[in-house]
Amino acid sequence: MVKPHKVEITDTTLRDAHQSLWATRMRTEDMIPIAEKLDQVGYHSLEVWGGATFDVCLRFLNEDPWERLRKLKKLITKTPLQMLLRGQSLVGYQHYPDDVVESFVAKSVENGIDIIRIFDALNDLRNLEVPMQVAKKEGAHVQAAVVYTISPVHTLEYYLKTAKELVELGADSICIKDMAGLLSPYVAYDLVKLIKEHLDIPIQLHSHYIGGLAVGAYLKAADAGVDVIDTAAVPLAFGASQPPVETVVRVLQESPHDTRLDIHTLFEVSKYFEDLRKKYGFERGVTRITDMRVFEHQVPGGMISNFVSQLEEQKALHRIHDVLAEIPAVREDLGFPPLVTPTSQFVGAQAVLNVLAGKRYKMVPGEIRAYIQGHYGKPPVAIKEEIIEKILGENKKDIINCRPADLLLPKMDTIRKEIEKLAKSEEDVLSYALFPQVAKKFLEWRQNRGLDTEDATPEPDVIEKQQETDIPPKHAGGKASGQAESKEGKKVNLTEIKELIKMLDETDICELHLESSGVKVAIKKAGAGVTVMPSSSPAVEKTIEAPVVEKVAEPEEKLENLENLVPVVAPMVGTFYQSPSPEAAPFAEVGQMVTPGQTVCIIEAMKLMNEIEAEISGRIVDILVENGQPVEYGQTLFLIEKV
Repeated sequence: MVKPHKVEITDTTLRDAHQSLWATRMRTEDMIPIAEKLDQVGYHSLEVWGGATFDVCLRFLNEDPWERLRKLKKLITKTPLQMLLRGQSLVGYQHYPDDVVESFVAKSVENGIDIIRIFDALNDLRNLEVPMQVAKKEGAHVQAAVVYTISPVHTLEYYLKTAKELVELGADSICIKDMAGLLSPYVAYDLVKLIKEHLDIPIQLHSHYIGGLAVGAYLKAADAGVDVIDTAAVPLAFGASQPPVETVVRVLQESPHDTRLDIHTLFEVSKYFEDLRKKYGFERGVTRITDMRVFEHQVPGGMISNFVSQLEEQKALHRIHDVLAEIPAVREDLGFPPLVTPTSQFVGAQAVLNVLAGKRYKMVPGEIRAYIQGHYGKPPVAIKEEIIEKILGENKKDIINCRPADLLLPKMDTIRKEIEKLAKSEEDVLSYALFPQVAKKFLEWRQNRGLDTEDATPEPDVIEKQQETDIPPKHAGGKASGQAESKEGKKVNLTEIKELIKMLDETDICELHLESSGVKVAIKKAGAGVTVMPSSSPAVEKTIEAPVVEKVAEPEEKLENLENLVPVVAPMVGTFYQSPSPEAAPFAEVGQMVTPGQTVCIIEAMKLMNEIEAEISGRIVDILVENGQPVEYGQTLFLIEKV
């Protein structure tokens, strides 16, 4: 017999829903007009912060995430505000020292968060200890999450054991976090019932509609005694997002679990978001065949929309089926981690790299290495030994078994000194602590906003005019920084070659032949890169006049043979960084000797810091991109002279 009880609802529209469908692009100005109406609905809570919203505010929207939270808290006075916290990773993609975790959690509560849903991607409870303790101390409701997935080791007994341990750590409620929409209705009933029989604690169920199971799972979970479920307003529901609140409320009206929410008010809210959807041109959430394959690849809803955009950026959307087929294999290789941030990014990005490179594990992000070494926690089962050997090699001795954060030294005092000239508050310091490169760029933009500075963002019409130009103005020439010598012994200007390589990277020109300091040179696009060689034929697909280069009295760069000039190209679309953080020394500089396998830079893409390695021994002759500059697939980054 089903026991009657009211089922409460958490609304995810302002966080997980637009993260899942709109790539987290809803702005604070879009949230403010509807905030008070949301407060009147009678929700259990409103999820408004955490997850990817923090990163995206800084990186793409030029917004302060802390200011968003404060504005919403001022308008929403009756309904508790909720956030998602990635355990020791907070809202980032790596583990942070305990002092950063303590300060961030305390400031989150101070700025308006009432309920903190805390999870660890590997269900490694060691990574939840400190954030849960601090949240309890600061007076927040601590909702600890059991991350749900399907594998040979993830059984009902496994989840019950995890839930019991979370209660022992001080959880006020338990969330079953079904981030990929894998939880089927009858398993949902069994799981909720099992936990309810053993623990006297509120249970919340979070799922995604992506494979179509979520509504059924919610109904069976309600019969089993679930206390709260997550939904979204219908314009931001379905597909990779949560089930629509309107549907769930209507279904439960004629059951023992009536939510008692007013359907008319819900439709008023939905009309606002529907108008917003049309304004920005976002599509509705739909379930495609690719999405249904979640039952095979288990990629969560929030990752699917990002996955598509990332593959489009890499000009490889046509390979999506290959990538989705590769994901389960990578996941098994890495010990069956649940696919939720950040492990979903790790596995997904590695699958992309395996497919694009044409060889498994030819390129491995630094985060994957750190994961295998144990710096993110303990995987559900042991990682395959051959994978450890292939990726770590002689560094296998670096594998750790302790709580990863035990190895991290306190950092807040150092960070405060690094960013003191730009930070106006402790919240600014924390933003920098979590995302150094991104936050620094945002804080500089905020400081220079409205000023006519060289680094100021151009007006849209200026950008459009530049895009209309066949050859960007910056390629009109410049001073020579050095010269190279052809195999005939004649000097070739390296700066001139560098400018022309940039031109090939950024225009549709395929091949150039020119005379540089009396030497005929051919520069051709070749596959993913650019080839520089002595010219034997004046025939070209498209020709332009070579830029005028002013010769200066500087030391001459000597090359024994132009054919020894080898480019290092970007294997993906992303952002170029010469060092892992603003304060760190660059991986490589002009004039430096490098060997195969040596890291020369980082390309930040797919939320990962991907280390780019030299494939030959040689000397770096030139670096063709600026630190923090966006780069395209195949764009030349370095020129190396083979030795």
